[in-house]
Amino acid sequence: MLAVVLVAGCGTSLPTASPAGKVRIVAAENFWGSIASQVGGEHASVTSIVANPNADPHDYEATPGDARAVATAKYVIANGAGYDPWVQRLVDANPVSGRKLLVVADLVGAKAGDNPHLWYSPADVQLFVNQVATDLGSLESADAEYFATRAQTYLTADLNAYHAVMTVIKQKYAGTKVGATESIFVYMAAALGLNLVTPAGYMKSISEGQDPSAADKAEVERQLATKEVKVFVVNAQNSTPDVQGLVAKARANGIAVTTITETLTPSGATFQDWQAHQLQDLLRSLGG
Repeated sequence: MLAVVLVAGCGTSLPTASPAGKVRIVAAENFWGSIASQVGGEHASVTSIVANPNADPHDYEATPGDARAVATAKYVIANGAGYDPWVQRLVDANPVSGRKLLVVADLVGAKAGDNPHLWYSPADVQLFVNQVATDLGSLESADAEYFATRAQTYLTADLNAYHAVMTVIKQKYAGTKVGATESIFVYMAAALGLNLVTPAGYMKSISEGQDPSAADKAEVERQLATKEVKVFVVNAQNSTPDVQGLVAKARANGIAVTTITETLTPSGATFQDWQAHQLQDLLRSLGG
């Protein structure tokens, strides 16, 4: 890998923009890449590395192509909090003058060991949008006003459907008990005012590919057996045999099951359309 990575040169300088006159951006994941692309508009060119909706991003391994993409980027975006440690390794292997690295976890104050699914936090998404506009403006000062305007439009118009569904869910179903297979849903559940009762240890273990404790497993099964939860939320990109067994038990007990994903589904969707669609499915599962 290093042999491939280092062909980009050590300590070289990037051009101020891509050949098309755009800031070249590489986002580790396509949910951040989608937002960056919309904020950057016609003055940015975005490549998202993790974009396969059929894969578990936790298991992703960087390729030589990813190394080349990072080596030629002027702006690199990583999630952080232990979610994509390979990004920092690629950046360190290709030190380039003038390149900016945005680690979203650092921006919002999350650290390794914390829940890394920051794009499911509406508050963190807003911070990210504004930071991207600021960073792009510092990289291309002549277009700073353009990026600021694009960010404002994204927050106040493009995210309208996303916020509208969240508002309806919070107004109608705040306090409703729900379950989830993973910690991916924790931030959104809090934003919606839902009472996520699945043991935190269980969700964290499944997210990290670990075996939950016997006590946590028993508690999740009890919640489903007694219909304590109204909806069971499942990460479709990490459906293990144990998770599939829980889904079957939920459905057998008349509990609505709704799925969410870690990356854009379909892969070409915008962040806001993807999230709004998932939220609409959740609203229907809760009762409409």
